[in-house]
Amino acid sequence: MSIISDDDSSFEHTLLVIREVTVYKIPPRSTSGGYKCGEWLQSDRIWSGRLRLVSCHDRCEIRLEDPSSSDLFAACFVLPGQREQAVEPALDSSRYFVIRIEDGKGKHAFVGLGFGERNEAFDFNVALSDHDKYVKRGAEKEEGGVESGETRVDVHSAVNHRLKEGETIRINVKHKTASGAGVVSGAGLSSGLSGPGKTKTLGLAPPPAGTGKIRSALPPPPNDPVTARLNSSLKGSKDNASRHIDPLSDFSQLEHNLPSTAGSGSTNSSGAGWAAF
Repeated sequence: MSIISDDDSSFEHTLLVIREVTVYKIPPRSTSGGYKCGEWLQSDRIWSGRLRLVSCHDRCEIRLEDPSSSDLFAACFVLPGQREQAVEPALDSSRYFVIRIEDGKGKHAFVGLGFGERNEAFDFNVALSDHDKYVKRGAEKEEGGVESGETRVDVHSAVNHRLKEGETIRINVKHKTASGAGVVSGAGLSSGLSGPGKTKTLGLAPPPAGTGKIRSALPPPPNDPVTARLNSSLKGSKDNASRHIDPLSDFSQLEHNLPSTAGSGSTNSSGAGWAAF
């Protein structure tokens, strides 16, 4: 069996290669629902070899080849939009398909195609879907190119925008004064112009005056030895300061200077009067 080649199929792209597949002779379709691989007997096995999926422009070919000599056993042609007529999955298994093989002379037959692994059957199905998407994108691109070519309008007319001899261009540039912008100084923030050539400065309020005393945020803990020592030292310093300021506050010196009580009565009376004073 040979494949008829034309100019459109001169460029080929291999999409998938499966090392070993099995071809079965299948009975006629029993129902309109589809084919079941459970009805295929092992005695109906007619061939096993390599599968090669090839893309030829907008057509996809499923080639069954001998693995040693690469001789072609059969081929299935999948035309654009006719995948369902060329490749049909089995109803009771994802590893089996029914394909429509042709001899290139108008004769065709339906045979069963089986894969040894499920991932191989999955890759086969995905490769066919990718080819269909590729053909669809190419058709849309061609249709879009034809429509854009027919409705294309040249909006850029050939106009000479160069200056003629003796022509000049005058550009008026508006100068901005430097005093028109807001002024930010170190003393505060200033707003825009309140009058012609004058700026209005917004001064910041001074901080509130303090009382001059630093107060502790928290009172000292009770029975603190450091606080008791500081209080005793402060109290002693205050007593010493009061003694130096008021000389009459120390009566011990007066009592030492008083005459003794063993003297005369006049002395006693005067001493008592002095002490009373």
